[in-house]
Amino acid sequence: MTKVSMSTQVNASADKVWKLFRDFNGLPAFIAAIKKSTMEGEGIGALRTLNLEGGGPPIVERLETFDDQAKTLSYSIVTSPLPLSNYVATVEVIDTGPSKCEVRWYSTFEPSGAPEAEAVKVVEGVYSAGFEGLHKLFG
Repeated sequence: MTKVSMSTQVNASADKVWKLFRDFNGLPAFIAAIKKSTMEGEGIGALRTLNLEGGGPPIVERLETFDDQAKTLSYSIVTSPLPLSNYVATVEVIDTGPSKCEVRWYSTFEPSGAPEAEAVKVVEGVYSAGFEGLHKLFG
């Protein structure tokens, strides 16, 4: 099992940042590579379909856990063109001050159809794009 874990500090309250993540259909608001997101269902088990800029097969993800109070959620990939399988990720938004928070994004998965280093690079690229989008929104 391969693990990737990244975090970043954001100059915004945990509540403001969590508002973006808690909307399971809201990734296009801060990840530029996601052209469109559509939802099927609500709550645990809901599926989001992510269409990427530039086309290609969509990514379908399922909401696995959600804790509004703890500001954390986890999701799995159901189908994807990415070189990985058995992917499960967690996002946590941690209050670190009045207008500051830390976002932790981590996952476990099996590389599939590519070397482990390449699969890790893909996942790190997704998390980095999310962090970059957060920094653009909140400075």
